[in-house]
Amino acid sequence: MTTTPVIRVTGADVVRDGNPILRDVSLTVRPGEHWALLGANGAGKSTLLSLLGALVHPTRGTVEVLGQRLGRVDLRQLRTYIGHVDPRHAPRTPLRVRDVVLTGATNTTEWVPRWRPTPEQTERADRLIGLLGLGERREARWPTLSQGERGRALIARALMPRPGLLLLDEPATGLDVAGREQLIERLDELQLADPELSSVLVTHHLEELPPGTSHVMLLRDGRALASGPADDVLTGDLVSTCFDHPIRLTRVDGRWAVRALRPGRATTPGVGRS
Repeated sequence: MTTTPVIRVTGADVVRDGNPILRDVSLTVRPGEHWALLGANGAGKSTLLSLLGALVHPTRGTVEVLGQRLGRVDLRQLRTYIGHVDPRHAPRTPLRVRDVVLTGATNTTEWVPRWRPTPEQTERADRLIGLLGLGERREARWPTLSQGERGRALIARALMPRPGLLLLDEPATGLDVAGREQLIERLDELQLADPELSSVLVTHHLEELPPGTSHVMLLRDGRALASGPADDVLTGDLVSTCFDHPIRLTRVDGRWAVRALRPGRATTPGVGRS
């Protein structure tokens, strides 16, 4: 496995209409690492993910994605190598699950007229559909899918071109408990199935982190409060500071859980494990 960073962000600022959104953020993601960006609403998580997805340029600093520096590369071309899952993606026509996944090979929202996938592309689509737990729904049409099924179909679609980087922006938003757990289970299996794939997931709920999450960045007011291995960053003190609320963390079977501390109780450094 190569050790060349998949992502290298150095001193990045993003300023919009004179307002700083990100300030002096640095981040390095290596092959096989699975990062989570955590923080309250407005902390800058989605803006940082937009930098990593080659959707925007930094105002200051440098951003390198898959060895290409933003500002020196065609962003449209670079984006074809990034698996960016857009939860708002919605085909205009009632495509079947397999067809939605195959549009990842053409990087289009709709099926391309007169285009036919190769046998290898069809085989990969079916394998990804099975890996994401949709094998029995491959012929189901988009309007009939649950929100959780749509989310997993879009992850399979993003993986069609074999990207080296998968970006997930709050993929569990709006899911019920069953849908959330199915998504997390499949993300964990995906991480095991492709050991060289790197991922960055945005959330503000620690309960949504897959067990395979290896690294975490905590963002507050556009700055990186802490960044590094998950076990070092996810402590009661740091998370309480990040969300400006006293929080106790526990971890059971690789999954994180939080609860607010009652008034008068101090936070406990570290994390309880069972």
